Amino acid sequence: MVLALHFVGDTRATNAFERAVDRALGFGQFGVDLFFVLSGFLITGILYDAKGHRGYFRRFYVRRALRIFPLYYAVLAVLFFVAPLLPPLRGPTMDWLWTHQGWAWLYGVNVFTALRGAYSLPYIDHFWSLAVEEHFYFFWPLVVWAFPRRTLVFVSAGVAFASFALRAACAHEHVASVALYVLTPFRLDSLCMGALLALVARGPGGVDRVARASLPLGVGGAALIVGTYAFNHFDRAFWEVLHELRNTTFSVIFVALIARAIAPRGAVFDRLASWRTARTLGKYSYGLYVFHHFVSTFFVRYGTEFTVARWVGSHTLAVFAQALAGVAVSFVISLASYHFFESRVLALKSRFPL
Repeated sequence: MVLALHFVGDTRATNAFERAVDRALGFGQFGVDLFFVLSGFLITGILYDAKGHRGYFRRFYVRRALRIFPLYYAVLAVLFFVAPLLPPLRGPTMDWLWTHQGWAWLYGVNVFTALRGAYSLPYIDHFWSLAVEEHFYFFWPLVVWAFPRRTLVFVSAGVAFASFALRAACAHEHVASVALYVLTPFRLDSLCMGALLALVARGPGGVDRVARASLPLGVGGAALIVGTYAFNHFDRAFWEVLHELRNTTFSVIFVALIARAIAPRGAVFDRLASWRTARTLGKYSYGLYVFHHFVSTFFVRYGTEFTVARWVGSHTLAVFAQALAGVAVSFVISLASYHFFESRVLALKSRFPL
């Protein structure tokens, strides 16, 4: 979803078909919401299952650091210390990044973006979501450690609702939409809904219980989204609040999908999760997310689809051909990064078993 948004949805539409595609792919932004729900679900499950074990905090933080920090900081090192040495890469953009690099080193890209009121760090704007993740990793282990499961269920639900309510209230007061999208307190609803699913699945009835609830939850969420869109089509009243309600409801639908995915074997989602291609994409997904935006930003900043269009005779065909090439290049870089760098660091995780 995110790749489609950045490689196709961010290009310049030149006809009605392309404009329609761009509008549809605008929903690709919800790929990040799905990512947050998945993260909250997986991380909370890991933490809850590790409660009571010796080295609870040390094991979690070290394993997360080994997975996240090496690639993240290696990319920043190349961007800020190697790239400026190459004459073709020098210029105002690199100077701007160099001046404000501290925000990236401290996982504050989302804060900088909110303060500026716009995405303002070319090539690494997408690191805002990694910042949100890191902030969540910082405090959530303490929350899971401090409370029993039943209390954690209410804490997760309460934080999720509070996050949505805060975002809706700020939207009503016309706070900049980009701030509502990137700041950590406003994104805790997705993360904590994933956490809630992990905790309920570990309670009475387990995965069978959440699997049975998945269909009504998904259908109800879809109906709410359609209903609020229909209302705002005829009446723009409360548009800001209903927009944020829709955003949160998409996360509810993702919860329903994951609830179905963890159902007993035989479910279609279980077969999908066992699909080799899907598992391969999952294996390299972190690198793919980190690297792809460097490629897509280059395409968009320099309008390369118009050059390709002159070669192939069609702007629409050029956009899709360029997107395929961009995904392929990003995947190859991710593949090389994983096997020649990340995997060697990840091997150290065996010293810190869960």
